[in-house]
Amino acid sequence: MTTQDLTNTTPPVRKRLFGKAGERTRLGGALTTGAGVVRAWPWWFKVLLAGLIVLVAWETWAAPPWKLGGPPPSQGIDFLGADGSLIAHRGPKTATPVDAEQLPDHVRQAFLAIEDRRFYEHGGVDFRGLARATVANFQAGGVVEGGSTITQQYVKNAFLTQDRTFVRKGKELLLADWAELWMSKNEILSRYLELCYFGEGQYGLTAAAHYYFDRTPAELTLGQAAMLAGMVKAPSNLSPTVDYEASTERMRVVLGAMTYAGFITDEEAKDVDDPKVTLGAEEEEGPTGSWFVDWLMQDMDDDFTGTVQTTLEPDAQARAERVVRNARLGGAEVALIALRPDGAIAAMVGGREWTPKAFNRAMTAKRQPGSTFKLFDYFAAIRSGMTPTTMVGDSPIEIGEWKPTNAYKGFYGPMPLSRAFAISSNTVAIRLAQMVGPDEVIDAARDLGVASEIPETPSMALGTANLTLQELAGAYAAFASGKYPVKPYGIADAGEAPWRSLDARREWAPMLQLLFAAANNGTGRAAVIDGQPTFGKTGTSQEGRDGLFVGFAGNMVTAVWVGRDDNGPIPGNHGGGNPAQIWRQFMSGVKLEPLTLPINAKTVKRPTVRRTAAPGEADMTTIEIGNIPFDEMLIDLPEGIPQLPLDEQTGEAVNAPTAPPGAAGAGTMPAIDVPPVPVPGAPDNRGQANPQPAANAQ
Repeated sequence: MTTQDLTNTTPPVRKRLFGKAGERTRLGGALTTGAGVVRAWPWWFKVLLAGLIVLVAWETWAAPPWKLGGPPPSQGIDFLGADGSLIAHRGPKTATPVDAEQLPDHVRQAFLAIEDRRFYEHGGVDFRGLARATVANFQAGGVVEGGSTITQQYVKNAFLTQDRTFVRKGKELLLADWAELWMSKNEILSRYLELCYFGEGQYGLTAAAHYYFDRTPAELTLGQAAMLAGMVKAPSNLSPTVDYEASTERMRVVLGAMTYAGFITDEEAKDVDDPKVTLGAEEEEGPTGSWFVDWLMQDMDDDFTGTVQTTLEPDAQARAERVVRNARLGGAEVALIALRPDGAIAAMVGGREWTPKAFNRAMTAKRQPGSTFKLFDYFAAIRSGMTPTTMVGDSPIEIGEWKPTNAYKGFYGPMPLSRAFAISSNTVAIRLAQMVGPDEVIDAARDLGVASEIPETPSMALGTANLTLQELAGAYAAFASGKYPVKPYGIADAGEAPWRSLDARREWAPMLQLLFAAANNGTGRAAVIDGQPTFGKTGTSQEGRDGLFVGFAGNMVTAVWVGRDDNGPIPGNHGGGNPAQIWRQFMSGVKLEPLTLPINAKTVKRPTVRRTAAPGEADMTTIEIGNIPFDEMLIDLPEGIPQLPLDEQTGEAVNAPTAPPGAAGAGTMPAIDVPPVPVPGAPDNRGQANPQPAANAQ
């Protein structure tokens, strides 16, 4: 068909051939016409329309219509325990709903008279009242009268900040009319009464009526209602529990306003007696955990509200507080922190008594750890190639003018590391630190998560550096799981997983043997619990200023400290006493899963011991530390602990489970009985603890 043929076709044919294009042409024409109309609008009208669109969009974002008139917004923070139960609430409590229509007339009218007498007559903004307040303030040279309506106060409390700025005031004016568009007057008054602050931490009319008069809003008398309405202006200063006289004077002002508005007569106002304040019983916050929650609050944003899922275990926390409460401590203080091997805090007690401004000794206090620090001395020695059977001399040692002694009388001569650790030999710990090097001891502590400063001094090996209890708990936790560093954390799913693994043969197993010996055959025997093998170490600083026990059983790691805040001496205070007993009482009542260790049961060979001292002279035993064959670095552990096969090449556990398996019985580790080697001129009995120049006892 040629072009001419197309031109001569009949209309139906042309419509069929060009119909869609024709429709597009007509549509385009309509759009062109519409665009032309918009272009024809005056510029001021376009600006006004754009501003209106922006305003509506902002109002929808700032105060969504679906939230206007809804229930009171949640306030403050709810902290949930590991089981999902409420452990504490911080900040304002969520208000109880109020229905203004169901309130007695005198209750509703008290607030209307003093806050917004023309509430039912104007819209969101009372321009007459605003003008009157402006003139009054101008004449007075300051703010003496407010012009905010109840609607403005509602949107301020519900959707804006309390800042006294022109910007906030402008937003308040805009949102007030927006709220009136979507809400009834009764809804606005109800929400206003739910959000008002009445001092003493009481938000909402229901909470205030209960707190000050131990009754519901519907039961308030005229005088009580007038007193509460008067408090809204300055709740912190007009609270009857703060200044009763000012509160009653303000109540009389409210009664006068009610008379002026025609709500009551002069006689009714004069007949009102000053209300008697009858405080209602405080509602319980829920289970315990104040020390723990206060610690978490330090890192919370000021404007955060909502729910926080924590790691705290309510049963363990209640047990910890009960044990501390029942401990006989005299004038001493106490701290306890318990965590799972991955660092999840299960319980925390920062002192004998909690107050809102109490000092948390479990997380913040830096004290001398005493012999619990020896964990790092021995870990450094184990990493250097020593084993629990490596012989080291317990004999006099001199470093410059410093002549450290032991907590027990005398010296025992050569002994294996396991026994030296168990009886907490000071001279052996110092020798180990000197042999491996102080920097290696510090590195061991750093690797296990200690961040506090550790001065590189000879006495460092005895625990003279100041550490926090949480640092010690995290360090010991590494040997409950075989991974490090362990950082204690309190918010679920917010912990940092330990990223390094202990060598199961060369590091983990030897350290477990040392910790078991110290708890079961050494200074920590008072901490041993039934049903689970116990691992741990005591610590005592000079003159009993600090007593500690840190250790683990099953899948719980716990650290306990006893001392004085003024760092004064406590005669008789030592790690194997109150701290070990508190530790045992706590651990005996918490849920424990069996400890699973990837270790086979064999025995290590002893390294060569060569004596260099002549008979009759002081024992200066020299230890030759050699590399013991890999397949001989396996040690005995308590019976009943599940054993896992090891990879012969890497020493790692094969198919190690991520969680402890089912129950398994506890066993006992054979006592290591090495006869003491007497040192000429020195007694060979252990005796009682003596004060030491170094801050360490046992």
